[in-house]
Amino acid sequence: MARPDINRSGEIEVFVRVVEAGSFSAAARELRMTPSAVSKLIARLEARLGARLVSRSTRRLQMTPEGTAFYESGLRILADMAAAEREAAAGAAPRGRLRVNTYVPFGVHRLIPLLPRFLERYREISVDLVLTDSVIDLMAERADVAIRAGPLGESRLVARKLGQSPVVVVAAPSYLEANGTPRTLAELERHNRMGFGFVRHIDGWPFVDAAGAAVIIPITGNALVGDGEAMRLMTLAGVGISRLARWHVAPDIAAGRLVPLLEEFNPGDEEVTHAVYVGQGRHLPARVRAFLDFLGESVRLT
Repeated sequence: MARPDINRSGEIEVFVRVVEAGSFSAAARELRMTPSAVSKLIARLEARLGARLVSRSTRRLQMTPEGTAFYESGLRILADMAAAEREAAAGAAPRGRLRVNTYVPFGVHRLIPLLPRFLERYREISVDLVLTDSVIDLMAERADVAIRAGPLGESRLVARKLGQSPVVVVAAPSYLEANGTPRTLAELERHNRMGFGFVRHIDGWPFVDAAGAAVIIPITGNALVGDGEAMRLMTLAGVGISRLARWHVAPDIAAGRLVPLLEEFNPGDEEVTHAVYVGQGRHLPARVRAFLDFLGESVRLT
């Protein structure tokens, strides 16, 4: 048979039930306790307080002056506890401003198209979105979640993998018409290989040669860009050749706007995307947990 833990709030609740029910037995039925257990609990409460709270000289319990004062105080305490629980439950619900920082291709092609559905599901969340391929300090930028591609460095931050995609070398038909199509790694070295203006994990493009040996071809083109979407647009414009995640350029390849190159020398490496954030478990704000779970169910990178 269930009984409340013997603590101050539990004692107050039992005492209030006894007063309102008018007897130990009636309160016991409501609390799913035995009448003797209720009687003993009230006796322990009176002993701890050093005051009699109810008179047991009649069939119906009567409160002493001390009991009346304790009952009124007890009602206020229980009401305050209920209000505190409601406030805590409201605070635990997904709500408030969600600050998200994402690398540009993911933001443009994956996240922004999903935001209407996310905001419709969580009407009390507002999104503060920043798109940049630069690595940021979550604490300094006050971001809740950063979405990044590539290897993760050592950090006390928590990461959740969102997906991975093969990497492909591509060029626009207009560029290939004007400059020829490279068929070998040696021919590639004569082409305009565009790069990024920030530090990358590997300073060059990895390939495997005809013998299966790993080869890194440096980036020596005449164009540097600050984010992957700008790189895609430069490639579409025919400026040069680029190396991007296949998910990012798959629609362009399917439509013939970009052409994959040197696939037989592709080492098969993949670009991994993570959502990085501070905190975990019960310490993770509900708005952040809701966003991470939504990304997990909605994002597909191939």
